[in-house]
Amino acid sequence: MAEEKGITPQSEDFSRWYIDTISRADLMDYSPVRGCIVFKPDGYELWERIQDGLDSRFKATGHRNAYFPMLIPESFFQKEKEHVEGFNPELPWVTEAGGEKLEERLAIRPTSETIIGHMYSQWVQSYRDLPVLLNQWANVFRWEKRTMPFLRTSEFLWQEGHTAHADEQEAREETERMLEVYRDFVETEMAVPLWKGQKTPKERFAGAVDTYSIEAMMKDGKALQAGTSHYMGQNFAKAFEIMFLDKDNQRKYVYTTSWGASTRLIGALVMVHGDDKGLALPPRMAPVQVVMIPVGPPKLREKVLEKFNPTFDALKAAGVRVKADFRDETPGWKFNEWEMRGVPLRLELGPRDVDSNQCVLARRDTGEKVTVSLDGIVETITNLLNEIQANMFAKAKAFREANSHYEIDTLDALKAHIEKCDAANETYGWVLAGWCGDDACEAQVKEETKFTSRNIPFEPPMTKHKCLTCGGEAKHTVWFGRAY
Repeated sequence: MAEEKGITPQSEDFSRWYIDTISRADLMDYSPVRGCIVFKPDGYELWERIQDGLDSRFKATGHRNAYFPMLIPESFFQKEKEHVEGFNPELPWVTEAGGEKLEERLAIRPTSETIIGHMYSQWVQSYRDLPVLLNQWANVFRWEKRTMPFLRTSEFLWQEGHTAHADEQEAREETERMLEVYRDFVETEMAVPLWKGQKTPKERFAGAVDTYSIEAMMKDGKALQAGTSHYMGQNFAKAFEIMFLDKDNQRKYVYTTSWGASTRLIGALVMVHGDDKGLALPPRMAPVQVVMIPVGPPKLREKVLEKFNPTFDALKAAGVRVKADFRDETPGWKFNEWEMRGVPLRLELGPRDVDSNQCVLARRDTGEKVTVSLDGIVETITNLLNEIQANMFAKAKAFREANSHYEIDTLDALKAHIEKCDAANETYGWVLAGWCGDDACEAQVKEETKFTSRNIPFEPPMTKHKCLTCGGEAKHTVWFGRAY
């Protein structure tokens, strides 16, 4: 079936499968600008669902949306040395406008800490102005050398939260609160299991004191950083002179945070749940949750519509995202098409079904087909969609567990594991291992295996006592894996 649709099987070439799937499902197209893509309506609808789910959660925690310019003066980047060094290789610059050379280069924003820091220094004067809890939905540019649609492109869409606080404890609580917001959305709505944890110093965000992440395992065993939350301490406050007069009439620097998630979540959705038929979308994320397809000879269509139309109307009135497919194609072609597009549930209704007051429901997640009564069909479908959502999360979690390795405690054992997987054409998965805290040991893992530290999980499934590289006492238990 996959070959008939022009979709490469996952086992043959996962990257090719991914490109085939997002292209055939009409999520995107390539733009004439290097490293950039066009979001087609089906792809952008997925982003809209991500926006809606996150935005409502942000507002529930007291944040408001704002918008800042995409052009940032070069001098702003010079104020925070570590930050500019981290982003300089990826920065595109505007050097000319209106036919004249600019006095100062303007960067197309890779992230907005600098411009927002500048504005906060103008807005924050007193403790009464704090906390500042703002979020921005925007596009950003990072001139990537190697790109993959949704996962890593030169231009991408995201949200970035930026907050300022009077004290360290409040800022740290904010950092962890927003990481939990991401976890809740991605696991609850996207049915993608995650590990929450802290990044190692080598992997933390440029200019941050501490960086925290949510990490997800794709179906090829690779890791995807699905969202990050950063405690900035007073680094940016001091760089941009963000100060306030406290209750004791003392001038102090604020403590800031930033946190972000991007359209790479669309890539995660595809790679975690998709199969050789194409997309498989969790009901809470799917733009179309139920597709209704009439079957049987055209001469009996009117008979079918007597039950078809009221069923469609009832589902729509109940808030189910339902679509009817009346195109002049065979039912089999339609079945394959909607399976490829990942619609969670298909409802088939033919003349015999009408006579029996029933319909056929086909699940995308399991392929199971059941015949159910049309009486109470809205409740039946609502319950089934909830069941599909839960099952997709359980399947993804089971896959992650099956590809998580707890027995690999030395670098030689990791290399042997990689060789074994290569010989058997199996995924590497992730390795939970100890780390002594030395940057050199972490770097050696990457140099010799291409595995990188994903994060130090807050709640590791077990504690490791020896460093994977040097064999010394482990200060941290870390997830290692190859990553996008």
